[in-house]
Amino acid sequence: MSAVEERLAELGLNLPEVVPPLAAYRPAVLTGPYVYTAGQLPMVDGELALTGKVGAEVTAEEAKELARTCALNALAAVKSVAGDLDRVARVVKVTGFVASAPDFTGQPGVLNGASELLVDVLGDKGVHARSAVGVAVLPLDAPVEIEIQVELTEAG
Repeated sequence: MSAVEERLAELGLNLPEVVPPLAAYRPAVLTGPYVYTAGQLPMVDGELALTGKVGAEVTAEEAKELARTCALNALAAVKSVAGDLDRVARVVKVTGFVASAPDFTGQPGVLNGASELLVDVLGDKGVHARSAVGVAVLPLDAPVEIEIQVELTEAG
């Protein structure tokens, strides 16, 4: 088990199976020393954990937890192409989309769920740049979608 996966276990988390694509794309692509993930939804055991708009059917607190799930799914996608999460040199960028009720403006707080998980798991390597975007709707009526870009060390 990798050090990163040991850290996940210490946090009471398991790395899930990679979420299969919903359309014509790959969950993650490796190019040079970088991995780019596709947008990851808050899928748990093949099902969306919740649906709806944040600030309406979904609370900000629920959405923050969903963002953590998305980040965990993103780490699984990274591992699928990197082979080992211990190769992560750093998380470079996180982009998050929040399906928002018209008057909801708390997108940064929702995405803190993903950002905090990455730092909890990867330490300083998890600190990243980020964009938090409110949108009208996401695939399958998901409340949150996260994509990450990571830099890898050379394979050892």
